[in-house]
Amino acid sequence: MGGVNYVTRRRAALQPEEPDEESWEELVPPPPSCPLAGTAAGSWGGREAPGAMLGKGAGGSGAKPAKPSFVSYVSPEEIHIKEPIEKELNLHLLPGELLLCEANTVLKCVQEDGSNRGTYGKLICTNFKIAFLGDESASDDNEPEFKNMIIGENDITLHCIDHIYGVYDEKKKSLSGQLKKYPEKLIIYCKDLRVFHFCLRYTKEEEVKRIVSGIVHHSQTPKLLKRLFLFSYATAAPTNTDIQNQTVMFDAIKDWREELERTKGNMKYKVLSANEAYKVSEKLPLYFVVPMSLSEESILQYQGRGIPIWCWSCHNGASLLKMSAFPKEQEDSTSQMHKIFLDGVYKTINKPPYEVLKTDDLSSSLPSLQDIQAAYTRFKQLFLIDNSTDFWDTDVKWFSLLESTNWLEIVRRCLKKAIEVVEYLEGQNTNILLVEENASDLCCVISSLVQVMMDSHYRTKFGFQSLIQKEWVMGGHCFLDRCNHLRQNDKEEAPVFLLFLDCVWQLVQQYPPAFEFTETYLTVLSDSLYIPIFSTFFFNSQHQKDANMPGDGHNAQSSHFRFLTVWDWSVQFEPKAQVLLNNPLYVEKPKLDKSQRKTTRFKHQRQLSLPLTQTKSSPKRGFFREETDHFIKNILGKRISKLINSSDELHNNFTEFYDSWHCKPIDFHGLLLPHIEGPGIKVWAQRYLRWIPEAQLLGGGTVATATKILDMIEEVQSLQKKMDEKHSRTVPQGREALPMLRNSARLSSLFPFALLQRHSLKPVLPTSTWKDLEDEDDLAKRDDEFVDLSEVI
Repeated sequence: MGGVNYVTRRRAALQPEEPDEESWEELVPPPPSCPLAGTAAGSWGGREAPGAMLGKGAGGSGAKPAKPSFVSYVSPEEIHIKEPIEKELNLHLLPGELLLCEANTVLKCVQEDGSNRGTYGKLICTNFKIAFLGDESASDDNEPEFKNMIIGENDITLHCIDHIYGVYDEKKKSLSGQLKKYPEKLIIYCKDLRVFHFCLRYTKEEEVKRIVSGIVHHSQTPKLLKRLFLFSYATAAPTNTDIQNQTVMFDAIKDWREELERTKGNMKYKVLSANEAYKVSEKLPLYFVVPMSLSEESILQYQGRGIPIWCWSCHNGASLLKMSAFPKEQEDSTSQMHKIFLDGVYKTINKPPYEVLKTDDLSSSLPSLQDIQAAYTRFKQLFLIDNSTDFWDTDVKWFSLLESTNWLEIVRRCLKKAIEVVEYLEGQNTNILLVEENASDLCCVISSLVQVMMDSHYRTKFGFQSLIQKEWVMGGHCFLDRCNHLRQNDKEEAPVFLLFLDCVWQLVQQYPPAFEFTETYLTVLSDSLYIPIFSTFFFNSQHQKDANMPGDGHNAQSSHFRFLTVWDWSVQFEPKAQVLLNNPLYVEKPKLDKSQRKTTRFKHQRQLSLPLTQTKSSPKRGFFREETDHFIKNILGKRISKLINSSDELHNNFTEFYDSWHCKPIDFHGLLLPHIEGPGIKVWAQRYLRWIPEAQLLGGGTVATATKILDMIEEVQSLQKKMDEKHSRTVPQGREALPMLRNSARLSSLFPFALLQRHSLKPVLPTSTWKDLEDEDDLAKRDDEFVDLSEVI
C-alpha cells in the first residue's frame, strides 16, 4: 500500500527520540580502512542499513529498525590507517595525462533524499579528467557489459563539466574564479547529464583547497587551443598504423569524385582544388564541389561567399546545394556589387542542364542559435536531478515543464523543414539552395537530415559517419565554439550537432529496421563530443586543424604526432561492446545484378516508397529571375516576403506530399518521412534519462525486445558453429560472438549504461502537497492509514 508506506516513513522520521539515518551517519563517518567504508547504499556488511529499513516503511507489520549500538567520537583523521587504499595503485593514466591534485577521505554521496550515504575514496584531478577512486569494486554481477575503456563510471572529462556548485550551510552556490571560502560539498553537473555529489566534510582543509581550486581552474577558466589535452595525447600516444577505417573522410579529391559518381552528379558538377593552401577561404575545405558552369575567377572573388556548393544529388537529377550569404548590413556600393555578382551566378546555373533553383534562407524559417541554446538550457534542467525528492516533486508537472522548454518543438520544426526540402527535390524536381550566414550550422542540420531521409547509404553506420565527415567536419561546423571547449565565449555556444542527433533519433525510433546503427550508437556519439583524444569534434574548420599541426599543415602528421578519429570505436569499446552499436533488425539493401543495373542506370531509379503523385510542370524562366531578385534583396537586409508562393499553396503541397507518403507501405531502403505530429516527436529517453534510476523501466522499453533478439541470434550462431564443427569446417574469421547478456532479469531501460538500480519509492503525493495538507506535528501523531487520493482531490 503506497499510502501506508509513505505515512509510516514520514512519521518514523519525525520521532524525536529515534535518531534518523542522516544523524547516525554524520556522527559516525566510516573511515576508508573501516570494513563499512565503500559499502553500497542499503547494504552494511551483508545486512541492510538502518536508513534502508526506514525507506521501506513498516506498513503496520515490519520490524522496527534497531538502534545503533556503537558511537565513535574519533574523527577519520585520528584513525591510523594500517594499509593504503588498494585503488591508489590502480590509477589509470592515458599517455600525456598528468596528475594535478588529489584529496583523500572524500565521500561520493548517493543521490537519494539528500542523505550523506555513499562511498569513501580519493578524488583526483588530472589534465584530462576528474576521477573518483573508491572501494566500490564491481563484482562480476555488477560489472557493466558496455564499458568505455577511456572514461570510467566515476570519471568526468574536463570538457564534459557543465557547472560546478559548492554547498555552504546547505545553500548551493556556483563556483568560478578565485575562491575565498571553500565548500563542504561539491556538486558537479556534466554535459552528458550526470550529477556527482562529493562531500568534503571529512577531508583535510589543505586538500579541500587544492582539489576544489584545481577542479574549478582547469575546467572553468578560458584555455588556449594548444593547451588542450588533445595535443598532449596526440604527442605521447603510440601510433597504430593497422587501423582500417571504412569511413570516407572527404579529405582527398578522390573521395569527392567517388561521391559525385555514386549520386550521378558528375555530369553537372565538378570538384575544385582551387582552395589548396586555403587560397579561397579558410572556412572551406581543401576540396569542394560546385556547378560545372561556374568559373574559377568568380569563386575566388569573394572568398567563397555567394557560391552554391554542392551537397548531394537526387536520383531524378535535382540537387541539394548550400551557400554562405553576404553580410546584410553593408554600404550601398558594396551591396550593389554583391547583387550584380549573385545575379551573374544565378544566370549561369539557371541554364540547361540544371533544374529550376529554389532558395531557402534558413535564418528566417528556423530558430536562431540563441533560441536553440536557450531551449536546451531549459530542457536539460529537467534531467539534472540532485536527489529523488526533486525528481518526484517535478513528476506531477513534468509534461508541462517539458512543453515550456520548446526543445521538442525545435526538433519538430527541423524535421518539417527537411521534409519540405525533400518535397521540392523529389516531388517537384527542383534544385534547393540552403542559405545561411556561414552555411555551417542549420545548413548542416537540414542538408544532413535530407540525405538521411532520401539516401539509404547514409543510414548505414559507415555511411552515416561519412555524412558527418562531409557535411559537418569538412563543412566547417564550429565544433570548438559551439561546444565551448575553450570556455572563451559562452555566446557562441549552441547544441547544433546534438539537435541533429536528436532529429536522427526520432527517425531511428520510428523506423528501426531502416538503420544499421542503434540509439546506443547515437548516445555514445553524443558523449564523444567531450572526449579530447579525438580531433573530430575539437576544431572549427579543417584549416584550423591543419594550422595547429606540427610541420607544414595538411598531411603533416608525423610518426610521433597523430590525431585520432572518433570513428575508430575500438579505442573506446571492446568488440563485445561494439556489437551493441549495431542493429540486429537491419537488413542490407539487396544488390542489383549487372543486367538490372544497365536497365536502371539512365533512369536514376531507386527503391523509393514515394506514392505516384502528379509532378508539377517546371515554372517559366521568369519565375527564376523574380525569385532571385527577391532573394538578393532578402540577403542584403531588406524586408520581403519569406516565400514567393503564398503560404496556403506551400502548405497544401507539403500536406499532400506528406499525407500521401504515409498512406503507402514503407520501403526501409527507400524514402523515409518521419511523423511530426505531436505524439510522434518524443524525448530521447536513453540519453536524457539513463542516469535517473527513478525513471527506469524494469525489463521494459526497447531493452526487452533487443534482449530477445540478441539471445535468438546468439543461439543461431551457436547452432551454426556446432554444424560447422560437425562438418569439419572452419569458422569464418569475420564472425564475432554476440555478448552474453548476464542477469537478463536485472536489465532495465538504463541498459546498456547500467544494470538494474535501487530507486526510491514513489510517494502517493509529492512532499510539497503533504505540507499543504496539514502540519508535520499532526502528521506524526496520526495512526498509519491509507490515503485515498480521490478524497484529497
